[in-house]
Amino acid sequence: MNKKGVLPWAMGGLFLALAFSLAVFLVKPIGVSTQFVIASAIIWDRIDPNLITETESEQGGYKSPNAYLDKSNGKYAASAANPLNYSFVFVLAMVAGAFLSALTGGDKPRNGGSRMPTVWQNRFGSRPGKRYAVCFISGFIILYGARLAGGCTSGHMMSGMMQTALSGYLFAIGAFATAIPLAIMLFNQKDGGEE
Repeated sequence: MNKKGVLPWAMGGLFLALAFSLAVFLVKPIGVSTQFVIASAIIWDRIDPNLITETESEQGGYKSPNAYLDKSNGKYAASAANPLNYSFVFVLAMVAGAFLSALTGGDKPRNGGSRMPTVWQNRFGSRPGKRYAVCFISGFIILYGARLAGGCTSGHMMSGMMQTALSGYLFAIGAFATAIPLAIMLFNQKDGGEE
């Protein structure tokens, strides 16, 4: 608890609810995994200029020989061609916000100067390279799975549940049914009979 008796996670939850509510009422529901597809399409388009082409229709628009970018009448191709839109800037702001939080005290060094969580150090040691590699690989797997599912935890679970979408609740059940046993397996403290 902080000095005012409020649990930090409760404050975080309130701010998260406020951010999601504002997004839904002012722009659209939050979802970010699609923007990683857009980012890769931006890079790919710089390498192969034929990936995204502008159509000559009166409404304007974009098309792509890539079926995924071309779906929904070239919606993703258009986003990659003009990335300075709400969703892409939102993802960049998330990265900047996390960095700013770490700089301003959101990630204080602990355990004699280490920023690594104690539970990780107790189980896997204090080598940062190992943690970074595991985080990168895990993030890649999660993002890959999110695109297979057609959305991420922000879009399916948080925004979806907020809008009472059945798919949001099913996604949440699946996410926790996987995450809890995996965390128990990875961070089980009973190594060699020691607690």
